[in-house]
Amino acid sequence: MTAISRCFETLRRNHECALIPFITAGDPDLETTAQALKVLDRSGADIIELGVPYSDPLADGPVIQAAATRALQKGTTLDQVLEMLQATTPSLQAPIILFTYYNPILHRGIDKFLGQIKAAGVAGLVVPDLPLEEAAGLLKPASEVDLDLTLLVAPTSSAERIEAIAKASQGFIYLVSVTGVTGMRSQMESRVSDLLTQIRSFTDKPIGVGFGISDPEQARQVREWGADAAIVGSAVVKRLAEGTPEQGLSAIAQFCQTLKQTITTPS
Repeated sequence: MTAISRCFETLRRNHECALIPFITAGDPDLETTAQALKVLDRSGADIIELGVPYSDPLADGPVIQAAATRALQKGTTLDQVLEMLQATTPSLQAPIILFTYYNPILHRGIDKFLGQIKAAGVAGLVVPDLPLEEAAGLLKPASEVDLDLTLLVAPTSSAERIEAIAKASQGFIYLVSVTGVTGMRSQMESRVSDLLTQIRSFTDKPIGVGFGISDPEQARQVREWGADAAIVGSAVVKRLAEGTPEQGLSAIAQFCQTLKQTITTPS
């Protein structure tokens, strides 16, 4: 059983919803990223999603795009991110999921890439521009080194496609709550509830909801609709970027604690 599967199994036994915050590596710098991982880990994060800055982040909204741009302008590279992770992950309880686009994987070579991220302590992968039809070439080698490749279900997916993605996805299923890019929304779309029910009819794998959760009440809502995890990205990235690094770290600690308390406390 992988680290991510063990995490979800423990949470499910305790009737808990997972909190998965997202930050961008290298924003404002990798030293702060390492500190942010530790802060999130001790502030209620069950799993942490770390975005590798990329020049053309098609799935990301303006907040995360801006963070990636800042990180790239600082010269952040994949090798530097992995070096930072290798030094940081031994002190973390929460498994790390690397969020990256497919081109860096293809450029480096699948086996080499997977070996390097595994050595750095990464537990799973999300590759938003990798469609189901092309995922087999990454799913199998990832599973062979105990890495979970988690696939995304879009709100526009057909029932047949949802069933196929649910069957193939590893660790959990990532339900995209909106049609469009990541970002903070004023309210959650009610169809998320129907999509959760539909996915649940195909699988008992955990389901995480992301792309749009921006406050504790929205996180509570997706938990009440039956999600196994609330994935919160832009709202965390925005707080980390405001003020000095110390102020940003304090802000994400408080926000993470509030999110976890909200999705843990009964309504």
